[in-house]
Amino acid sequence: MSRIHVERPHSLGRAAARVKAEQLAERLAREYEVSYRWCGDTLEFRRSGADGRIEVGEDRVSVEIKLGLLLSALSGSIQREIERALDERLV
Repeated sequence: MSRIHVERPHSLGRAAARVKAEQLAERLAREYEVSYRWCGDTLEFRRSGADGRIEVGEDRVSVEIKLGLLLSALSGSIQREIERALDERLV
């Protein structure tokens, strides 16, 4: 099992950052069959072989993902994609 942790600061405010996280979750649901739900300001998501959460704060977003055995081999590319997506959306 592999873990990925990525944090990024933002200046959007909590409400706007939640909207961005929701848009990202909708895309992941369409493209990768990810299910998700909100628990307060934390978006929890799951799919076969991976589960995690996106914590949305007033000025910071934190992503934690646990990858199963098969997806662990792709952890580097998955982390780079998460970093790219956050850098693009949190401006």
